[in-house]
Amino acid sequence: MRVTSQPELVRPRLSYPDIPYGAMLDRPVMLYPDRTAVVFNDTSVTFRELDGLVNAFANALRGLGIGRGDRVALYMTNRPEYVVSFFALARIGAVSSPMNPSYREREVAYQLGDSESVAVVVQHDLAAAVRAVRGELPRLKHVITVGPGTPVESDTIRFPDLIAGAPPAPPPVELHGDDLLTLPYSSGTTGMPKGVLLSHRNFVANNLQFIASSRVTEDDRFLIFLPLYHIYGLMLMGGAVHAGVRTVLMERFDPNECLRLTQAEKITIVFAVPPVLVLFCQRTDLAQVDWSSVRHVMIGAAPVPPEVSRRFTEITGVKVVQGYGLTEASPITHLNPVYDDALLTIDTTGLPCNDTEQKVVDLETGERELGPNEVGEVIIRGPQVMLGYWNAPEATAATVRNGWLYTGDIGRIDERGYLTITDRKKEMIKYKGFGIAPAEIEALLFEHPGVADGAVIGKPDLEAGEVPKAFVVRKDPTLTAEALLEWARGRLAGYKTLHEVEFVDAIPKTASGKILRRVLKEQERKRVGLG
Repeated sequence: MRVTSQPELVRPRLSYPDIPYGAMLDRPVMLYPDRTAVVFNDTSVTFRELDGLVNAFANALRGLGIGRGDRVALYMTNRPEYVVSFFALARIGAVSSPMNPSYREREVAYQLGDSESVAVVVQHDLAAAVRAVRGELPRLKHVITVGPGTPVESDTIRFPDLIAGAPPAPPPVELHGDDLLTLPYSSGTTGMPKGVLLSHRNFVANNLQFIASSRVTEDDRFLIFLPLYHIYGLMLMGGAVHAGVRTVLMERFDPNECLRLTQAEKITIVFAVPPVLVLFCQRTDLAQVDWSSVRHVMIGAAPVPPEVSRRFTEITGVKVVQGYGLTEASPITHLNPVYDDALLTIDTTGLPCNDTEQKVVDLETGERELGPNEVGEVIIRGPQVMLGYWNAPEATAATVRNGWLYTGDIGRIDERGYLTITDRKKEMIKYKGFGIAPAEIEALLFEHPGVADGAVIGKPDLEAGEVPKAFVVRKDPTLTAEALLEWARGRLAGYKTLHEVEFVDAIPKTASGKILRRVLKEQERKRVGLG
């Protein structure tokens, strides 16, 4: 049985301009040239100034020989140069590859090498990690540093020096909608993170879907503390620019500064992840904050417990709107209605965005469509679905079938068309909204000489959602959990840090050798009283 939304719940079709992504900046420059586009600390940039910086950097990159199809990594925290760099690369047809600023040397080397990046725009205090692995990366020709106190090194180029003499006119480049725009990396359930191929057409469509489903207008003001390297942050950045929204950037999340800026800048939409909402609800001063300018709080990256949403609204009077998406969909696919409180739910991920189709199919074949409230795999189709995975044709074929994106998430659709996610991707660990591939931590554990075998799962945690826990078979009987945790600490990004090690005699596996993580997860849930 085909599940469809009731007519009044179906979002209207949109018209998508056939333009390259860099042209998304043209609209606000024409309509609101002197309006503030970005605020960062004591700095503000108008849309006219942003356009000039984007063009100058685009022309400077062309002067370095960087052009259409070349990959350039962005390795920095939230700052105006991120916005400039992303749009500049788009305007010359180069491909940005956002990198997590918490990455350590091995992760930096992997993404720069796998993406075949010819350049990296890096924050000066992160440049040491790039310099340490540069010898392993023969394709990496240019290191461009941003931020205050940028050291002058013979093997780097300072961002201000690069744009100082570059012309502010748009570069003459012919681009097409199916050209690759960005190559973010998504942690899969097996192996190392995979590059996701997102085109200009994907991002143009998804930015417009986000604007329409969120009812964003030029009068809105965004506070963005979510990292721009994350697909959620990139969507907010691009949607804000095209809509002519004033964007207040925070380098990183700080609860006190977040609440101060919400009031001082009269923010209209707050974008967050569940742990942020939990933290806010724990504050004794939450009711004293002036929330009068805020229309709603939008939650993404992971499901938020209904009680948390209810508690936040009771204290502040601000409704919580939950959505759903994934990197492979640029990212947004679902959002609760923001325009009618009677249609808003706090226990579902909402309705499909404009021009987005949804189905739930059987887990065995993925071909039989299920009826209302039957649980299966969620699949979606729309203009935001990725081109595929970078250098991974088999993974692409398994994930995108006949135009449908197989999300790997388990859920159900009710009679009205609302989607509820009942389980996350089977193998992924969701730590404070960040996805962690167990196989990546397992690969690290096998580098320790005292480890014979191991498996990693997400252990339920009230604050973080899940934390990584390892089950380890020892090769060295004298190895302690404390010693292994200390050895692993700092070798991967902080959010991937192991929180617990349990020694076992054997790892449960299938006959073909695949780890039976569900067995370990069931044991852990029973142990903590959830199973």
